[in-house]
Amino acid sequence: MNVPAAVMRALEAGDLPRAEALVRACLARMPRDSDALRLLAAIAILTGRLAEAERFLLDSAIDERAFIGACADLSSFLCRLGRADGAIMFLDRMIAADPKRLWPLSIKSGVLSSERRADETLEIDRQLVEREPGATVLWMNYANSLKVTGRIEEALEAYRRALELDPANGAAWWERANIRTIPLGEEHIRAMERALPGLRDPFAKVQMMFALGKAYGDLGKFDRSFAHYEQANALRGRLVPYDPRIIREGVRAHEDMPASAFETARREAGGQGEGVIFILGMPRSGSTLVEQILASHPDIEGLGERTELGEIATALLDPAGTHADLPHALAACSPETLEALGQRYLDLTRRHRKTQRPCFTDKMPANWRLVLLIHLALPRAKIIDVRRHPMACCLSVFSTYFNRSTSMPTTLSQLGQYYADYVRLMDWMDATRPGRVYRIHHEQLIERPETEIRRLLAGLNLDFEPGCLRFHDNPRPIYTPSAQQVRSPINRHGLERWRDYEPWLSSLKDALGHAGQG
Repeated sequence: MNVPAAVMRALEAGDLPRAEALVRACLARMPRDSDALRLLAAIAILTGRLAEAERFLLDSAIDERAFIGACADLSSFLCRLGRADGAIMFLDRMIAADPKRLWPLSIKSGVLSSERRADETLEIDRQLVEREPGATVLWMNYANSLKVTGRIEEALEAYRRALELDPANGAAWWERANIRTIPLGEEHIRAMERALPGLRDPFAKVQMMFALGKAYGDLGKFDRSFAHYEQANALRGRLVPYDPRIIREGVRAHEDMPASAFETARREAGGQGEGVIFILGMPRSGSTLVEQILASHPDIEGLGERTELGEIATALLDPAGTHADLPHALAACSPETLEALGQRYLDLTRRHRKTQRPCFTDKMPANWRLVLLIHLALPRAKIIDVRRHPMACCLSVFSTYFNRSTSMPTTLSQLGQYYADYVRLMDWMDATRPGRVYRIHHEQLIERPETEIRRLLAGLNLDFEPGCLRFHDNPRPIYTPSAQQVRSPINRHGLERWRDYEPWLSSLKDALGHAGQG
């Protein structure tokens, strides 16, 4: 089905009933049209008719011509509903029906990866490269799985194979560059510079320019390194727009609300949240290190970067609202609503638990914007703010590729404003709710690890555990860019990296203002 223009106009206008009527008219003529069924499923999802959506997606998967897309749609839908095991069962039936097909196996790998089932993902990715050794994307997926599980030498070889098959694979170059403990060399730069002019996919170009920035930095050519980071950010800023006013207005909305607007609701709300540990702050602040330390404690399970709190906040807002409206939405919540929000978070995260440990971490950095929601809905949860030197932190963000669904600052002045706004909101929390947030400074953790780790555990009301000093021996899968760094003992490498780029950072210093004083 080529979607009729009338359907597209109805969808663009938000007229879902008319769009549905038009799609159903198409189905009346072609009852098994998989494109129409998938479109009808999408409309059903938007209107909350989830059982119908599932039925439409199941019907669409019967059409061999649309098999791959239908399987992917259905699997993604089931995962969003928290039914990943159902998605895997469906894919296993597809695999059993025709074991020669690779796509159901590849989709299963993606489902397992999204569920953080690293060892199972790795095994499937290994099977896929054995069965189709000429597919660069399969080698890249295999390399990523090896990296997540800490098998770095094998990951490097898999990336080499992927890039041998497709030297213009920007994603593979960035993932290879993101093994930050192993530098890139002149041969890598030559290969990327040959491939870069011919790239048509703008996101692949962005990824390769970030990788080139890393490679030139590894060689000490900081002027060329910075130029590539600047170009990469400029292009990404055109592809994924960022509006700094949203963050600033959100912080101001918190500051403008009297503290008394929330206190009655908080006192009367439930006391859930015991055992939840939120690790938040700027990206690239050292939060992965803090989580790795805590996940090496026998009472704490590390869940990595979770999206559930952000989804709850979004659902709380008016469809046209932004997080700038969140304080007002929270002020309007009854104690029962706040308790329900907290319980919703606990219910959503429960399926990701793999152990019976009494505590778990949620290491989503952007949760700093939702710190008031945490405070009100999960009053017994712990909140850790990981603070890093502003210049070091912002340069690290500036030199990191964020995926296309993440809106982040892409200029140094925007980054400085973002950091300053983050500090303002944390200062507001300190002033209005003293002691609610535990702050740990990355540089102090590096300089005196045992002292800071003992203080941190005491702040969480946990006994000291010597294994937390040997966090680098913890074999847990790690999915963030800092994965390889936290698999090494604490060292000072990278603390002063920003000074190599200082000649180009004047606009960052200006934007940071008082926040730039560390």
